[in-house]
Amino acid sequence: MKIKEAVNSLIEDAINKHSSDIFFLMRGVNLVVRFRTIIGIEKQAEYSIKEGKEMINFLKFAAQMDIAEHRRPQVGAFEYDFKGQIYYLRLSSIGDFNDHESLVIRIIYQISTGKYFFDEQIENLKTLAQRRGLIVTSGPTGSGKTTTMYNLAKMIGQNQMVMTIEDPVEIHEISFLQTQVNMTAEITYSKLLEAALRHRPDILIIGEIRNAITARLAIDAALSGHLVFATVHAKSTLQTISRLESLNINTADLYNCLTAVSYQRLLPTNTGFACLMDIDSGHQLQADISKHKRCDYVNWHQNLVRLKERKRISEQVFEQFQAG
Repeated sequence: MKIKEAVNSLIEDAINKHSSDIFFLMRGVNLVVRFRTIIGIEKQAEYSIKEGKEMINFLKFAAQMDIAEHRRPQVGAFEYDFKGQIYYLRLSSIGDFNDHESLVIRIIYQISTGKYFFDEQIENLKTLAQRRGLIVTSGPTGSGKTTTMYNLAKMIGQNQMVMTIEDPVEIHEISFLQTQVNMTAEITYSKLLEAALRHRPDILIIGEIRNAITARLAIDAALSGHLVFATVHAKSTLQTISRLESLNINTADLYNCLTAVSYQRLLPTNTGFACLMDIDSGHQLQADISKHKRCDYVNWHQNLVRLKERKRISEQVFEQFQAG
């Protein structure tokens, strides 16, 4: 097998499927390659251990990583030209307890226009963003959260300074100042956030609020007059508020800086996928912040019914996404 051709074929197949990640994982006596797509992680190919090690070494060499080191975590990157388009590949490798090395490639795409079931939802967020403050989006991996944040920033950020803090960068946008966490170089979320406030961005995109320190810095940025877009792991729209509270954000700060919370999923249609959002804002958001016990959604279920009645989604999809 020609290693270069096999690797290039995998990368190009992943791009054609708009995969976000390529996993090279040792499983028994084989190396298994899997793609993360919009519908989850799926097996793509399988190779012998010898072929797998050669493929990983080839990729590490291309990314200027140490091919002699197989145990310690490493990161690298390189550009890939496919059909006249440049894609940025971010690589991460690590060895397991058997000294078998695994590798993950994150594919960084150019920003694309998201498809939304209800255009009024993205327009609503666009209007809310004019108020500045903090807009938080939740949803599982692959639900299009970063695309939504980037699209909003592009819509309202003309002739403005837009800065992102991510781990890793997921979309390449030349008009933004994009920064990335690098634990090896001790470049943490906290340090980048502190530096960002000195850099005076008009719009700050935080890839993910992960802990109390990051949450506090995001809140302070919003309280100081910045427009902040961020994501957080939460199971529903209103539980996003609860998640921020669990990160030691008090009610007064939520009242003063939280402009909107949103939950979103990508739902399959006959022609691909589209995004359905559930948004809480204004007086309703203020009332929900004050509650000790919250429901999960604002109008998620009503919108699902509308989509089913209009035959935008199937009965199966309707049932599958009832719980969000």
